[in-house]
Amino acid sequence: MKEIMSLDDWEACLAASDDKPVWVFKHSTRCPVSTAAHTCVTKYEDGAPEIAPEVRMVKVIESRPVSNAIAEALEVAHQSPQLILLRGRKALWSASHYDISAENIARALDKFVAR
Repeated sequence: MKEIMSLDDWEACLAASDDKPVWVFKHSTRCPVSTAAHTCVTKYEDGAPEIAPEVRMVKVIESRPVSNAIAEALEVAHQSPQLILLRGRKALWSASHYDISAENIARALDKFVAR
């Protein structure tokens, strides 16, 4: 999982979404619900096929300006934890808190990512 730590990293993530879908995971290092979501996303990433969208993570407390820029650019209200499926510099799907689950990730992939 690549970490988005700067606005330049965020711009690179947006640019990458022009070619293929990208997951953006907004993670709070101080929240137990976010820790559970992080575990779910990590399990997804570990078992995902090679063609699956890569996951990029922003730590919302440590990188607040980046987190705010993501919410503004994608017009998705900030949540933490939050998982966003990005393609063509737009949010196709998002989930937060306990809605970040293996089942919901699979549904989003089925709906928005050609297999």
